[in-house]
Amino acid sequence: MPDEFLIRAGLAGIGLSVAAGPLGSFVVWRRMAYIGDATAHASILGVALALATSLPIYAGTVTVALAMAFAVTALGGRGHAADTVLGVLAHSALALGLVAVSFVPGLRVDLSAYLFGDVLAVSRYDLIWVWGGSLIILALLAWRWSGLLTATLNEELAQAAGLDPRREKLALVIALALVVAVAIKIVGALLIAALLIIPAATAHNMARSPEAMAAGATGVGIVSVLGGLWGSLRFDTPAGPSIVVAAAFLFVLGLAFGTVRR
Repeated sequence: MPDEFLIRAGLAGIGLSVAAGPLGSFVVWRRMAYIGDATAHASILGVALALATSLPIYAGTVTVALAMAFAVTALGGRGHAADTVLGVLAHSALALGLVAVSFVPGLRVDLSAYLFGDVLAVSRYDLIWVWGGSLIILALLAWRWSGLLTATLNEELAQAAGLDPRREKLALVIALALVVAVAIKIVGALLIAALLIIPAATAHNMARSPEAMAAGATGVGIVSVLGGLWGSLRFDTPAGPSIVVAAAFLFVLGLAFGTVRR
């Protein structure tokens, strides 16, 4: 039988994939990878805030990730150059978080677990948080699915149907902030965007409908987590990066499959 810590790691990764698959599909469709990166990088500042104020880590990451998501959305809507704004905000927040930790009196903490993840150290409390957060994200996406799809395909069509594209985008950035907070301990701030994008991009090569792509991305994410954990134990490599490497391997296989099918 697998050790208990390995079972918890697998369950946490599966829980994250349940939310990251459908959300990652919208990230790919709407080309929002840059927002995912900025939100993930900002989460390190949330970790520093939580450590300095003795708040739970998840509370700090959710707060700062939401603030970053709202800031990016607001600035993008005012005509600022998106790539420049996101580059400044993302890297500034990451650097500020790393520097801020060093100023907390009496605190000596290794941030590598928050940068690259430490899924093998997931506790039962973390499992509750991961699955609870993932189910909330999944419920939000299911509730807004039709509106999100319409706004993604054509904003003018969404407005004609009585939908507000800005509201739909706001729902997505809130979901992104939540998934960052859920994923930070599993794959880390630097790898969250990869787990959002790579499974969805893999499923994109094979799916014939939006729903099939969302389901396929979830499946690819689950296989990546289990394969990455196996590789981590087999070759004694970091778990978080191993999960992303497994996802990248499946992406290459998906490209080959798509080429053969065409």
